[in-house]
Amino acid sequence: MNPSARAEWFRRLRDLNPEPKTELEYGSAFELLIAVLLSAQATDVGVNKATRRLFPLARTPQAMLDLGEERLRELIGTIGLFRAKAANTLATCRILVEQHGGEVPGEREALEALPGVGRKTANVVLNTWFKQPTMAVDTHIFRVANRSGLAPGKDVRAVEDALLKRVPEAYLMDAHHWLILHGRYVCKALKPDCAQCVVHDLCNFSRKGSRTPQ
Repeated sequence: MNPSARAEWFRRLRDLNPEPKTELEYGSAFELLIAVLLSAQATDVGVNKATRRLFPLARTPQAMLDLGEERLRELIGTIGLFRAKAANTLATCRILVEQHGGEVPGEREALEALPGVGRKTANVVLNTWFKQPTMAVDTHIFRVANRSGLAPGKDVRAVEDALLKRVPEAYLMDAHHWLILHGRYVCKALKPDCAQCVVHDLCNFSRKGSRTPQ
């Protein structure tokens, strides 16, 4: 995909959704961090159901620690891998309290040092809360980038690096959200909805269907 096509791609996605947002529910940097940590191998809908029970009881790292692991497991038990996530959540809260004054750090190195927080989670927090132009590549973005020819790569880091180079600067801050939503609702894994895709004519997917006339 050439530079002019990439610019047009994001212009259309922006016009369709000028202010894209994560579908995770949160009210602070801490709640966002925990929600993203819990979202690994889980849906945003499932995470939101759990955090609606959890966050009213524990809106700070210390309050989360005060819950204890058994109670935390009960509150997030509907989420996959909840035992490991409970342990990582409390270990992360302990570090936040002891090393960061109970605040979520805005530096990649400090975020990635937290248990259960990898590069993707750090990128989401840095982009969504700290407004840094990062690219958190999940399965949706990886699929869209490769399938469309937007930014092919053999692994998520390769796709991340390619997107950071190829996405026009004017669109980089919100590109992460546009691509996730596009992959989640339009460019789906098993049956992409090419007929309803606003960037259909720019895409290089070899098996795309015809677009429904508007």
